[in-house]
Amino acid sequence: MPDVFANITNVPPAMLDVVANVLETRAAIPSQQQMIASYLGEIEFPKNARVLEVGCGTGPICRTLASMPNVGEVIGVDPSEHFLAKARELSPKSARIMYQQGDGKALTFESASFDAVILHTLLTHVPGPEAILAEARRVLKAGGWLGVCDGDFDTATLRIANPDPLQACCDAFVDNFVTDRYMVRKMSALVHASGFEVQPLRSYGLVETLSPGLTMSWIDRGADAMAQCGTISATLAAALKAEGRARAERGGFFGYMAYASLIARKP
Repeated sequence: MPDVFANITNVPPAMLDVVANVLETRAAIPSQQQMIASYLGEIEFPKNARVLEVGCGTGPICRTLASMPNVGEVIGVDPSEHFLAKARELSPKSARIMYQQGDGKALTFESASFDAVILHTLLTHVPGPEAILAEARRVLKAGGWLGVCDGDFDTATLRIANPDPLQACCDAFVDNFVTDRYMVRKMSALVHASGFEVQPLRSYGLVETLSPGLTMSWIDRGADAMAQCGTISATLAAALKAEGRARAERGGFFGYMAYASLIARKP
């Protein structure tokens, strides 16, 4: 099964609801909130900055941006109207935030019309990410800021021993829901090659033990993907999900993934 984010407009509504819930669950994790505040805080927004987020999903980053000093207007673009409806529902009624359906590889905005562009957990899901970066550079003003953050999916793990049956779920999740698991390791070179002045990567980590939310969803989505492909039976998929929850109940759960961000400027 290909990465659902790579062709999100063809995903059934039931799966979109699952993914929307995952996006909001992830955004509520304290370590994720700290990471978001950290890298967005490195951007020197000019007064009344106009900011674009490409691939905004249900809008948690747009909501954060709208609350930041000097940010005057936030526009979130996503190809999924399903996600955008949820974003509008969750966002405060404010003229500062607007959502628009669109393709990040062919933005409808005028050149040099934004002070900052944010790509949050987007590039790892996009075939041909160079096109996204080219459009981001086009719509940025000279001296405008690019903020990029993504997960290093090759570090994703649920393993507490070797072998560990839950790691198979994690691996299947990455295989079926991620386009490029190594994107973080290419990110600096890719952004630099797209014509930006790039600052060093910053690293972060997400770890869940006693109350897993995001990483528990890796088990569910990975097990379902294996069952759908016929790799395992539905009975075994259910057993793997039950094992994940049993580990959490007895305090033996571990889920981890590294993240990284970078800040860049258009010359």
